[in-house]
This record gives sequence, structure tokens and C-alpha cells, in this order.
Amino acid sequence: MTAAELRDLAIEIAREAGELAQRRRAEGVSIAASKSSLADIVTEADREVEALIRARLSAERPGDGFLGEESGGGDGSTGITWVVDPIDGTVNYASGIPLYAVSIAAVEGGSDPDEWTALAGVVQSPVVGETFSAVRREGAFRNGERLRVAEPGPAGALLATGFGYDPSTHAGDLATVGRVMPIARDLRRGGSAATDLAYVAAGRLDGYFERGLSPWDYAAGALLVQEAGGVFLRPEGPDVARRLNLAGGAELVAELRRRILDAA
Repeated sequence: MTAAELRDLAIEIAREAGELAQRRRAEGVSIAASKSSLADIVTEADREVEALIRARLSAERPGDGFLGEESGGGDGSTGITWVVDPIDGTVNYASGIPLYAVSIAAVEGGSDPDEWTALAGVVQSPVVGETFSAVRREGAFRNGERLRVAEPGPAGALLATGFGYDPSTHAGDLATVGRVMPIARDLRRGGSAATDLAYVAAGRLDGYFERGLSPWDYAAGALLVQEAGGVFLRPEGPDVARRLNLAGGAELVAELRRRILDAA
């Protein structure tokens, strides 16, 4: 398959997965477990949606690797690995907040994000009915419309962020917000990293910053931003688990990095 064909397959599966997530939400959400903390939950729907995605990919691409939030995985024999977040924004989903997404990316080079090259990515927003997709070197799109990152206006940058589930990290996250607010018009905290990155690619948000993302949180969204003319950056640092993630136009990302890292 070409990268565009991988994208098309991801769109088909992401839409099917999004429909399943919506049906299960309408039927009522059952909490299956918590992960890193009591606030970091997994629903039965997360597991069921990921199982659907994995089964569909296995049927279409049996030799590919898989890396999913709920079921893990490993490298395959083709050099292609699918990186999947079945429901990004699970707390929103469980609470009835319609801001969640299915995120699917096809990468080559293994399951290490520092080593892979993203070929195709899809962020599906089931409730809104939006499909964000990108193919390496072929651009990023929303429902077929080409996307372009925005540049902050005179009033400042409209930024998004997120906080980790570990309460011990909240003070540091709030201090980071304080360092970037002088250049911000306003701040959004949506609860879905994949959606935030898709919105940066679409020019709805000027930029995004958050620590501690997992590969499935940003695999598709990072490619969307890059193919929309923006920058996605994960600077190295001593705290690997709390590594910073930045997205937006090149100048804004450079300024966010300076304010967050140099001023820390």
C-alpha cells in the first residue's frame, strides 16, 4: 500500500470505530479500570473499540505491527506499525462531554517514536463528524479541505494545554501556564490531545503545549500539524516521563520552548 492507501484504510476504520464508541456511550459507560491514578480511567468501550481497530487492521494488513493504548503490541514483519488511541479523551467520554477522538497512525521504523517516521494519520471526531487526515508530504485535510496552521494575531496566541493525572505534577503544570500566558490571547483545556493537535493543524488553535504524552496520544496529530505547515517538537530533557510536547507555527513553538524550558 502507498501512504495514501494507508490513510484511506485508517479513515475507514476510524469512522467505524467512532460509530461504535458513540453507540456504547449512548448505552451507558462502564468503567473497567484505572491506570496511572484513580482519575486515569479505562472504559469497557476503550477496550472494545481498540479490539475492533486491531482486528480490522489485522485482517487487512496481517504482517504489520501494532501499538495500542489498551492492548500494547509490538513490531511486525512489514516495517509498518499502527499506533492507536481508541478513545482519546476517555474522561470526557465517560462524563458525557462530546470532545473525544479516535486516533490512528501508520508509521515506519518501529514502535519507538524517536525512531519512527509517520506515513499517515487520522483523527476522527465522532460526535462532531469531522475526519482529520494527513499523508506524509501530501498535506493535511479536514473532511477533504486542506489545512494550514495559523499565526498568532496582535491579541496574542490562542493556546491549548493539558494536565497530567498525577496530582503531584499539577503545580508544575500551572507554573508553566503562568510562563506562557504573557503571549497568550487565551487558553483552552479540552481534554483530548489528539483533538488539540488536529485543531492546531486546522488553524483553530495557534499552539499547544503539554507534558507527559504517550505515543498514541500524538502519533496522528503530530503528522497533521507538520503536514499543515507547522512544527511538532518534543525537546529532550532529564524527566523522560514528563517530556514536553509543543505544536504550532515555527516561531510560536520556538517562543513556547524558550518560555517553558529556559525559564524553568
